[in-house]
Amino acid sequence: MDIFTRNLGRRTVLGSAAAAAAGAMIYPARGTFAASETPVRIGMIDPLTGTYAALGSSEVLGAKVALNEVNKAGGILGRPVELLVEDSAADPGTAVQKARKLVNSEKVNFLMGAVSSAEALSLSQAAEELKTFYLDTGGHTDLVTGTQCRWTTFRTCSTTWMLTAGNFQTLFDKFGKDWYFITPDYAFGHSLEQDYSEQLRKAGGKVLGNALAPLGTTDFSSYLIQARAAKPSVLIILTAGDDLVNSLKQATQFGLDKEMAISGALQELEVLQALPPAARLGWWTFEWWWDQPNQPHVADFVTAYKAASGGKVPSARSWFGFASLHAIALAANKAKTLDTMSMVKAMEGLELPPEVALQPNNPFYRAADHQLIANEFPGYVISNGTYPNLFHVADIVPESKIGKSAAEAGCKMTYPS
Repeated sequence: MDIFTRNLGRRTVLGSAAAAAAGAMIYPARGTFAASETPVRIGMIDPLTGTYAALGSSEVLGAKVALNEVNKAGGILGRPVELLVEDSAADPGTAVQKARKLVNSEKVNFLMGAVSSAEALSLSQAAEELKTFYLDTGGHTDLVTGTQCRWTTFRTCSTTWMLTAGNFQTLFDKFGKDWYFITPDYAFGHSLEQDYSEQLRKAGGKVLGNALAPLGTTDFSSYLIQARAAKPSVLIILTAGDDLVNSLKQATQFGLDKEMAISGALQELEVLQALPPAARLGWWTFEWWWDQPNQPHVADFVTAYKAASGGKVPSARSWFGFASLHAIALAANKAKTLDTMSMVKAMEGLELPPEVALQPNNPFYRAADHQLIANEFPGYVISNGTYPNLFHVADIVPESKIGKSAAEAGCKMTYPS
C-alpha cells in the first residue's frame, strides 16, 4: 500500500519503539517509474523517541510530504526517491552509528536530519569522513555553519544567533535589562546563552546567572529556586522540546510568571500544543509559521500536511523536513548527478522556489558557509488561544538583516583538493 493513501498520525509516523530500534523505516516511492530504475535513497536521522521525539516526528512527516511531491514530479534524475528514516534518540553517538549504517549498508546517496545540535555536529563530521552530502534540518548551534563548517554540510534551520537577534531588542525594551538564564547543557543551549549575553552586555544589561540543566531534565525546581533568588527582570528559558514543556509548566506552578517576565529564543508549535493554558506565555521566536494568508503556496502545504497528519497543521519542524528534501532534489536535478562535490556546488547559492520557501524574501543557501538565509517570525504566545492559533507573529524579520556574515560567524570553508 502506498504510504500516502493513509492518514499518518503520530502512531503511524513512529511505528513502535521496537520497529524504530530494529532499523530504518523505508518510505517508498510514489508515481510511475520503470521497474528497472534504481531508486535514489535519502537517509534521514532524527529523534523519534526521547525528549525531542515530537520535533523529530514533525521533521520526518514534512519530509514525507515533500517525498510525495518530488516523486509525482518525476523524482531525481528521472529515478524514484526513497526515504530511509532512523531514530537517533537525539544521541550523537547513535546518530553517527546510524549514518554509517545508512551510507555503508543501505547505500543512501544523501543524508539529512537532526534536532539536537550535538547530533548535528557529529553528523556533520561523519558526513565529511564518509564524503557524503548532509543537510542539517534542525540543529541550530552557530558552530555548524560557523567555526566548525564543513564542505559536505548545509543547514536549513537558522543559527542560534539569528534566533536570539530575532527578538532580543523586544525583550530588552519590554521587560528590562537584568536577565537570568536556564540553559540546556550542550551545544544548542550554550550557543543561545552566549549569543543573548553578547547582545545584552552591548545594550548595557546584566547577566545575573546561568543555570545549566542536562538534556532530559524533568525536575527544574532547583534551577527555578536559583532564578527566584537572583530576582531578574527577565527569566530566559532556553530549553526545547519536552524540556521546555516541563520547565514552563513548573515555572508557572512556582508562580515565577507573577514575579518576572518569562521568555526565550526558540518556541515551537509542538511545545505550545503540549502546554496547559497557564504556561503558555512570553515572547519568543518561531522559524516558520503556518498561517501566512498573503504568502503564495502556504495554504497548499497546510492542506497537504493536514491530509497526511490526520488534521494537524505543519510546524516549523515540518517545514524544515519539507524544504530540506525538496532542496536535495532541486540540487541533484540541477547538478544532473549524485556526485557529492557536484551536489555541493549545486546547493551553493540555491534559491528555494516559492512553493518550497513558503515565506517572503527569497530564502537561499549561502555559498560561503552553506547556511539557509530565510526569516525569523518573532511574536508572543496567545495564552487563551486554541490550537492551532497559539502564537501571534508580530513581525517577519529577514535573516539577511540580523545574521552574521560567514566571516563574522567564523566559517573558513575548505574543500578537498
